[in-house]
Parts: sequence; C-alpha cells; structure tokens
Amino acid sequence: MTEHDELRLLDGIAILDPKLTELLHALDQTFSDWGFENGAQAICPPPVYRTSDLAKFDVYVNFPHLSFVAGPLDASPESQSKSGSFSPAQIQTADLGLPTATCFGAYLFLEDRQVPDETLITLVNRCFRHEDHYDGLRRLLSFQMREIVAVGSYQHAREHLEKFGEKVTAFAENVDISLDKLVAHDPFFERSGARSRMQELQAVKHEFQSDGLAIASVNMHRNFFGERCNIRTGDGAVAFTSCVAFGLERWLSVLVDRHGTAAKATDRVLDAARVTVRQ
Repeated sequence: MTEHDELRLLDGIAILDPKLTELLHALDQTFSDWGFENGAQAICPPPVYRTSDLAKFDVYVNFPHLSFVAGPLDASPESQSKSGSFSPAQIQTADLGLPTATCFGAYLFLEDRQVPDETLITLVNRCFRHEDHYDGLRRLLSFQMREIVAVGSYQHAREHLEKFGEKVTAFAENVDISLDKLVAHDPFFERSGARSRMQELQAVKHEFQSDGLAIASVNMHRNFFGERCNIRTGDGAVAFTSCVAFGLERWLSVLVDRHGTAAKATDRVLDAARVTVRQ
C-alpha cells in the first residue's frame, strides 16, 4: 500500500488519513510555537465572513476569480434538489464569503481598536480558492493556512518578516527541503494604484518555493489593513501589518515526496522543530 492509498481526494477537496493528519498537526504546532515564542497570542477565526467585511479588503475587486460566496437555500419544495446541485434561483442572497487567506480574521478582530506597537497574533483557518485546476495536495480548493501576523509600527512589521523569513529558511534546511526565495506580487492593492507600484518597487512579498510550489510566504501590507479596519497604535497612528503564512497541505506534499512516508516526514519535522535556531 502506498502512502496516499488512504487519502480521499476529489475535485480539490481532501480528507487526510491519520498519518497525514499527524504530520499536519506537527507542522502546525511547530509554526504556531514560533509565534508563541515571540509573544504572539492565538485567536480562532470563523470559516466564513460577511461579504461586506471581505469587501473592505477589495477581495471581490482583486480576487474575483478565486472567490467563493454562499447563501441560504430557498426552503420551498420546488427548490429542493435530488442531484445535490442548485441553481442561482434556488439560493437566497449570497452574503457569506469564504476567505482566500487566513490573516483577514486578525484585522477584523482588531477593527476599531488601539494596539501596542509590537502586537503579534497567530491563527489558522480553512481557506478556499476557485483555481483553474487542482493538483493533489499541492493545489486544493479547501486547505489550511497558518499565519503569524504583526500589527503595530512599521519597524515591527519589517522586523517580523526578517525574523520569520530566517526561521523558514533554517527549518527547511533541517527537514532537508531546498527552497527558493522569490519576489512575488499579491493584488491587495489595485494594480493601477500607487500602492501596487510601491509594492513592486519595494519587493514586499516573497514566496518560499520548493520545486516551483510556494509553501510559505512573507508579506508586508504597509498600512492597508490598518486603514481599512481603523486599527491604531498607541499614539493614534494607523497600524502597519505584515504576516508570514504557511500552506499546511502544501508542506505535506513536499515533505512526503522528499521522505517517502508521512511517518518519516513527521519524525523529521519533530527533530527539526527542536533544533531550528530561534531568532
């Protein structure tokens, strides 16, 4: 029996078997511990938000091709489906949005608040992306993303990326994965806007890729989310934010391919977690 015989995977939706689940938990505990070691506090976000909240972040302007929305079914008898699929006419107003990224929950949690200059939050959530194709655990419709989010001063946001970027590199070496750190672009800002040009000039997003697959990233958002959610620092200034993100199932795919089985990969992750240099 091969490693993935017990994995249920259909149309980009995966149910992990016990060994893969153990590996995912080991990874998630490792990454969340990095946050706790640096003073992060954990929050628990929901799997859906009001579309009006996600619209604050231009999700439906910049990510319409990736987005899923949902609404309650019309309960009338003529709207019932025996096939399990429903037409738009059978769905009431679709005012619930499935998030494409985990960090949205941190900014909505802090909305209209003042925060210390060196705030750290960690959270994990289900993310959903309507991709043009799906590819095993490398590219899923529904996947889990762990993030560690910095909120506060500009210096704090920048130092967060440097510190955790080094941790990602060291950890990858310890689990025997070769990574390429590449400049990338996320359309948090409209491509025609000044902020988008600034993002490109300052290289504020980097992806850590293994064999062409992005498994982690570090992202500087400047004060975009601080403005949209009215998050302020102690002196009343708009907060800057940055985050480090880990696509957990993507890590599973890379680690199992490298080490042969989920059990061997888990052992390697646990060993690496003990020796990764703390920055």
